Amino acid sequence: MSTFNAPKGTYDLIPPDSEVFLAVREAIAAPLRDAGYGYIETPVFEDVQLFSRGVGESTDIVSKEMYSFTTKGGDDLALRPEGTAPVLRAVLQHNLHRAGGLPVKVWYSGSQYRYERPQAGRYRQFSQVGAEAIGAEDPALDAELIILAVDAYRSLGLRSFRLLLNSLGDRECRPVYRAALQDFLRGLDLDEDTRRRAELNPLRVLDDKRESVQQQLADAPLMRDHLCQACKAYHEQVRELLTAAGVDYVDDPRLVRGLDYYTRTTFEFVHDGLGSQSAVGGGGRYDGLSEMIGGPALPSVGWALGVDRTVLALKAEGVQIDLPARTQVFAVPLGDQARQVLFGLVTALRRAGVPADIAFGGKGLKGAMKAADRSGARWAVVAGERDLADGVVQLKDLTSGDQIPVAADALVTTLKEKLS
Repeated sequence: MSTFNAPKGTYDLIPPDSEVFLAVREAIAAPLRDAGYGYIETPVFEDVQLFSRGVGESTDIVSKEMYSFTTKGGDDLALRPEGTAPVLRAVLQHNLHRAGGLPVKVWYSGSQYRYERPQAGRYRQFSQVGAEAIGAEDPALDAELIILAVDAYRSLGLRSFRLLLNSLGDRECRPVYRAALQDFLRGLDLDEDTRRRAELNPLRVLDDKRESVQQQLADAPLMRDHLCQACKAYHEQVRELLTAAGVDYVDDPRLVRGLDYYTRTTFEFVHDGLGSQSAVGGGGRYDGLSEMIGGPALPSVGWALGVDRTVLALKAEGVQIDLPARTQVFAVPLGDQARQVLFGLVTALRRAGVPADIAFGGKGLKGAMKAADRSGARWAVVAGERDLADGVVQLKDLTSGDQIPVAADALVTTLKEKLS
């Protein structure tokens, strides 16, 4: 046993759980590729100001949870706590918004880092697949991204998730609501830290999960009652497009999420089988973020879905993902000469697109056949000196137990025919 363990709030992703993880990530990414989203990857650390200015100084993510540090060269950096600001930074840096038509549609996959209190479904390093559509203000784009997320969940067999939907208004109507909410919050019995937050960004208080705070917010003013006509019309178009696509949603007038850059459409996917940490993903429109980080006006929308939490949701529903066998053919050599020949055949099978493995470590027949069973392979290829002298190998069906001799030089062709 090693002297060291994985750091608190993290975990090792190992087989066979890692196979499910990869399948979930691929299922989320597949609809995005089909819809014309290109892959983008950004560094795991960025200038700390990218998140302070973009995500917001008043958010828990920046004020309490961000891993920030100063390099030996004096640069102030942070491990990325979320993926949208880095992706937008990359789009601006490489002028993708000027290279062709808008929107720029990209997707990403990777780990994010937040110093949170570890608990089931919440880790300090967690994996997401995200998608961003940058440079266009169009309700159909908001609806497209939501539909792609719903289709990804459904393709995995996930059913007991709910889509929460809200609008947070824009630069015209949000200040009016902000003032009304601040007036309401000033009359509540709040601790000093929450009062300070209410003055900086009162919407953050609505996201407070403490029961003592939530009870006092029962009569808080709602954003939907302060939306301007343009935001009302925009939100109604999103709702109509979702309904036409067969997507069920729940209007949640208190949904704000934990990031300051959201405007208009805001949404979250929740799964009741995950307890208090019920969110499995979410996103929204962020029309002013580009300007916050020094870029031009680029109205945009996006989401991030948690891979870790989606895996937990699948377990909560008892959904078993059909995974392709890592190995379809397992070679069992009996003797040094057979090892050399079968190693060459296994290499040829792999190059022909057939997943294959071979017993290592000089195992005897019994031990090698146990390894073949554990591999999940359908076929075993067994050969000893007598077989090789006859120019054949023994092909054994590990399901039925039937065994037939096959010419060694015809093995690849024979197996490809049987597996097809």
